Amino acid sequence: MANAANAADTQATPAALAAWWQRFGDDTLTALVERALSGATDVQAARAQLRQARAAQDLAAAGLRPSIGANASAQASRSEGAGTNHVYRAGFDAGWEADLWGGGRAGVAAATADLRASTAALGQVQVSLAAEVAATYIELRNAQARLASTEASLASQEHTLRLTQWREEAGLVNRLDVEQQRTTVAQTRAQLPALQANIEQAMNALAVLTGEAPGALHARLATRQPLPAAPGALALAIPAAVLSQRADVSAAEARVHAALARLEQADAERLPSLQLSGSIGLSALSVSALVPGAGVASLLAAVDWPLFDFGRLRARVQGQEAALDEARIGHRATVLAALQEVEDTLVALRAAREQLASQQLAVEAARRAARLAEQRYAAGLVDITSVLLTQRTLLAAEDAASSGAAAVVTQHVRLYKALGGGWNPDMQATEATASATERKTP
Repeated sequence: MANAANAADTQATPAALAAWWQRFGDDTLTALVERALSGATDVQAARAQLRQARAAQDLAAAGLRPSIGANASAQASRSEGAGTNHVYRAGFDAGWEADLWGGGRAGVAAATADLRASTAALGQVQVSLAAEVAATYIELRNAQARLASTEASLASQEHTLRLTQWREEAGLVNRLDVEQQRTTVAQTRAQLPALQANIEQAMNALAVLTGEAPGALHARLATRQPLPAAPGALALAIPAAVLSQRADVSAAEARVHAALARLEQADAERLPSLQLSGSIGLSALSVSALVPGAGVASLLAAVDWPLFDFGRLRARVQGQEAALDEARIGHRATVLAALQEVEDTLVALRAAREQLASQQLAVEAARRAARLAEQRYAAGLVDITSVLLTQRTLLAAEDAASSGAAAVVTQHVRLYKALGGGWNPDMQATEATASATERKTP
């Protein structure tokens, strides 16, 4: 048991979960997921939000540094009985607010935490998108398999109908047997349009998920392919570190840090602030006289202390305290939901495997019963009722087994997603760098 647990810990690492969709051995699935991760509108929107967070961090960091500007002016004035006076000025202005109480640094920390949250949010979008593409692709292949099974059953039922019609012509059965078999054929044929509609809808969904227009992938996906194979020997023992591998948990934690930093920033605004400003330049009555000897300089220090604001700043602090409480509660809720998702998926996967095993046994038994009933009916040993019953049972068993196989594969997809989908905190630096590069690219 200990060795199994250790193996499980190894398989549950982000490195082992990265590009998990390749484990299904389906090149089409791999291509669809990778296409979605690069072209989906949700990913593009999340990247835009990441760029906004990067810009907000740069803005907060710039607020801690002095601001320097250049200025130039020309003034002309004229009074009654006197000539026109000209004054020319040129120089530099500088200003800086001292971060006495750490409010500015807290603002930078909040923006940095927001950046981490946005990066993790992008990771969560990518994880969810990959899982949704895989689940939709499995739904497509399952619908195609069910359609093929239904068509095969329809062909068998039509063969039995022809046999029944021949037997009626020979006087071996009555008209009732023919109509009963014709009813079964019509009921089976009626299932085909719904299955075909499911196939087209799944292909449309995959096209939209990959950033294409509905119908763009029909030519590529219309050819029937087998259901992707579920990865073998998937570990079910999950390490406690799974929470650090989930992007949504990391984003919730970053929001807590951001809320705490904003509380510190709001509290610092209640204390005195110190602003320093100054200017240095040249002033003269003509442009040619703007020489170093015409220099002027000024320096100003100002202290601002909000004494009476009728509770405005205090209310802002209280609002940030409530925001911090909300972020902490949200983080706890996210953690609990993550743990539940993992446990529920493991339970569902185990149940789906057990159910599929029974369904496969049922299909084998139903096929034997259907063949035996058809043989005995052809020999005149049983009536059409036995054939009808076995055919319907076989169709239902094959349909259930196809859906059961798809459920097992889908639960594997959900488990990979619950484990973090291969995301890890190291992706934050990569995504943030990519965001900055994309922001600078025209």
